[in-house]
Amino acid sequence: MNTERKLTLEEKKELAEKKNQKKLIQKLVVGAFLTFFIFMFSLNIIPGFSSLPVKIRYIIIFVLACPVQLWSGSQFYKGLVSVFKYRMADMNTLVAIGTLSAFLYSTAVTFFMDYFTRMGIEPHIYFDTASMIIVLVLLGRFFEARAKSSASGAIKKLLKLKPAEAYVIRNGKEIKIDTEDIAVGDIVLVKPGEKIPVDGIIIEGTSTVDESMITGESMPVDKKPGDEVIGSTINLTGFLKFEAKRVGKDTFLSQIIKMVEEAQASKAPVQRLVDKVASYFVPAVIFIAMITFIAWLIWGPRPSITLALVNFISVLIIACPCALGLATPTAITVGIGRGAENGILIKDTSTLEVAHKLDTVIFDKTGTLTEGQPEVKEIIVNKSNFKGTEKDLLEIAASSELYSEHPIGKAMVNKAKSEGLKLKSPGRFEAVTGRGIKAVVNGKEIIKGNIRLMEENNVKLDNIDIKKEGEEISKKGLTPVFISIDNKIAGIIAVADSLKRNARETVHTLKKLGLEVIMITGDNRDTAYSIGKEAGIDYIISEVLPGQKAEEIKKLQKRGKMVAMVGDGINDAPALVQADVGIAIGTGTDIAVESGKIILIKGDLKGVPAAIILSRQTMRIIKQNLFWAFFYNIILIPIAAGVLYPFSGILINPVYAAAAMSLSSISVVSNSLRLKRLSLEKIG
Repeated sequence: MNTERKLTLEEKKELAEKKNQKKLIQKLVVGAFLTFFIFMFSLNIIPGFSSLPVKIRYIIIFVLACPVQLWSGSQFYKGLVSVFKYRMADMNTLVAIGTLSAFLYSTAVTFFMDYFTRMGIEPHIYFDTASMIIVLVLLGRFFEARAKSSASGAIKKLLKLKPAEAYVIRNGKEIKIDTEDIAVGDIVLVKPGEKIPVDGIIIEGTSTVDESMITGESMPVDKKPGDEVIGSTINLTGFLKFEAKRVGKDTFLSQIIKMVEEAQASKAPVQRLVDKVASYFVPAVIFIAMITFIAWLIWGPRPSITLALVNFISVLIIACPCALGLATPTAITVGIGRGAENGILIKDTSTLEVAHKLDTVIFDKTGTLTEGQPEVKEIIVNKSNFKGTEKDLLEIAASSELYSEHPIGKAMVNKAKSEGLKLKSPGRFEAVTGRGIKAVVNGKEIIKGNIRLMEENNVKLDNIDIKKEGEEISKKGLTPVFISIDNKIAGIIAVADSLKRNARETVHTLKKLGLEVIMITGDNRDTAYSIGKEAGIDYIISEVLPGQKAEEIKKLQKRGKMVAMVGDGINDAPALVQADVGIAIGTGTDIAVESGKIILIKGDLKGVPAAIILSRQTMRIIKQNLFWAFFYNIILIPIAAGVLYPFSGILINPVYAAAAMSLSSISVVSNSLRLKRLSLEKIG
């Protein structure tokens, strides 16, 4: 019996992409290997090779060049089909015409050398030129293919966030099943520390849940019966029983995946500057070459057919897209390398081309502008009830949570340790879900948490100043933690996320570059505006979900804005993909890194303006390269066509045409190498 599983459409697509990429690599490797020997033989630097007869040497080089031209370069012949079938020309057309012209002319010289010699034409071959062009362009295609394959990787990693199995109650029994088998209406059980498998509504239990991967909220969220839970978020403290409401493709995480896929599909590929120019340049060159051939055939001196062919080939060789083909990839290769040296990983060439057009930069808050971990910001002592210092209060508060895994408790413990305080193990510890903790330290009853916890335990808030302090702390975007010792308010410890080093400097630099800076976050309004103000950002969008982040970017794009999104979390993935340029913090989640087109490996925000400056300088170099590439063509194509012959008898031999082409290539490469000296270390 045949039990072979039928492949899905996505799996077939993935296999086809892998097959195409493997074939591209094979063509590139074989082409590069053979081209190396073609150059070595062409330069006569292989021992004993120069002693062979010229025709034998040319035949050996021809044999090496055939696989490069006819197999490695076969995909470029579609450009010729486009010219005749659709009347469209692109880079493929340039490569096909230029390399085929050089190859066919060289083949004719190789096998009919005596004929060229009798006509007074020095036999010279251009197999090395044709092979070099093919290998260089294939190298560029390889990098493009690798960039495209990373898009599907982001989707796969999102899917892996789902827990594989879950516990549900069916027929009154607790059973373990695959997450994919959970049905709407199932009662799901989640223990502390486990991932929540699907979306649902809590029917029993209280807990705190880490939803930062979805909402961007840095603080855990309190959950109680009637509250919604989101699949793939982490249950931190309590036992939860909830009813499944959205499963499979309907879960919140699946919707994020769908948004990423839609954004990837809807984003139009960047039209390369070279292709735009080529659409006009190629037909013009073909037309000039044909006119040259006809003119020499009709009006040229004898042997007119030979001179017509030589001049026809000279025009095509001198217009061969070596410099034009190098103009973009050399500058981009150097630019990408310069970025990598400074911790800026640019995942594809189109991103470097687009980034120079940016006029708006949007920052996520938690983990991007901020460290993503709570820190102790203020300690306020209620001197009427507590006679110790701020450090004494911190020591008691941290000791009460010495073994706690809650982010707020860990923040206090870390602060106390950094101050060199000696912490004592609590005699008793009890976590009160959604409220705080109860503990005994040195025989004293400690209650620490929010106002509700104080009220539930009959702790009197009789000090009006303490209540006002708590309100002021909340307005500043901080989280007030009230501390009671033996049922009396001893003070408040304010906890909040901290702004990253270089965040304010980065925002200032972006503004100097003429960009509008926006902060977008799932955090509450007070916290968002507090951090935004500290960073120097005026335009702040708060309390938004992942889909809304992408929608906000769409709104800006509809207004004609070119938008960069800077983020670090799973919740940023749709926005990173929707943006014209997604910039991911390398120290963030794998999903953000996969979704971003630029990765700041070190997590340093100064990489954002540095990447934009790098893009602007690279595009400037590319435009200069294109100018010089075309400058040689504009000057030498008419000469190659023979316009000077009637006045001076000057004709350009294909050898000199190739030399001129090489000179333009050298100028392009030399100009591109100037990017290596571009300083990105002292931005701002």
